[in-house]
Amino acid sequence: MKRIESTKNPQVKQWKKLLTKKEREKTGLFIIEGFHLVEEALKSGVHIVEIVLDEKKEILSNWNVDNIPITLVTEEIMKAISDTETPQGIAAVCKQFTYEQIDWGKANVLLIDAVQDPGNVGTMIRTADAAGIDAVILGEGCVDLYNPKVIRATQGSLFHLPIIRGNLREWIQTLKEQQVHIYGTALENGEDYKQVEPKEPFALLVGNEGSGVNKDLLQLTTRNLYIPIYGKSESLNVAVATGILLYYLRG
Repeated sequence: MKRIESTKNPQVKQWKKLLTKKEREKTGLFIIEGFHLVEEALKSGVHIVEIVLDEKKEILSNWNVDNIPITLVTEEIMKAISDTETPQGIAAVCKQFTYEQIDWGKANVLLIDAVQDPGNVGTMIRTADAAGIDAVILGEGCVDLYNPKVIRATQGSLFHLPIIRGNLREWIQTLKEQQVHIYGTALENGEDYKQVEPKEPFALLVGNEGSGVNKDLLQLTTRNLYIPIYGKSESLNVAVATGILLYYLRG
C-alpha cells in the first residue's frame, strides 16, 4: 500500500479537485465516501480506480479489493478530501458510468427536468431503484449526477440502474416511437392520478422544484397527472410526489 502524509501532496490536491464538476467532467472520474457506498460500488462492478483509507481504519474482511490500489492517508488528509463534516475514513475514486443498450420498448423510465437540489435528485434515484424502474434520465438543468450530495442521497442506488444525462425532448420522442406511455406532472390541464389507469411501459416526467416541468415538454406527453392536496400545503416536495406516482404507475 502507498502512504501519503501531507495535504500538500499532488495526489491529495487531485482528489480534492474531484469535488468540483469541472474536474469530474475533465477526467471522467468521481469520488465517493463512506463504507456503505464503497461496498455498493464493489458489489456493482463499477471501475474503482483506487481506494483512499484512513490509516486508523481497516478494509472489511469480506471485500474483494485484491486488484484495487489502496492508499493510506492521515485523518487530516481524509478531512481535506471529504465533502462531509464527519468522514468515515474511506473514499474511492471511480470511473463514470457507461451503459449497454436498453430495450426502451419494454422499459419503465423516470425523466427528471431541471431539478437542481442534490438531495431531491438523489432521493428520486433511490426511489426509482426501489420501485423497480429500469432507467433514469436527467435532463438539462439538473444537478450533476456525480455531485457528492447527490451520491450520498442515492444511498448506493446510482450503482443499481442506468442513469443517463440527455435532452428530454429527444428522449420523449424516442420513447413515444417505442410505444411508451409518457405521463407528465402538471396542475394545469392535469388529471387526478387516481383517475388514470396505469399502463406499462411508461415514462414519468417530473420537474423543477419551483416552476415544474417545462411547458414545451408537457405538450409532448400522453397524459398529465397531479396529486391532490388535502391540507393547506401549496405543493408536495418533488421527490415525495415522484415516489407516490412511480408506485401508482407500477400498478
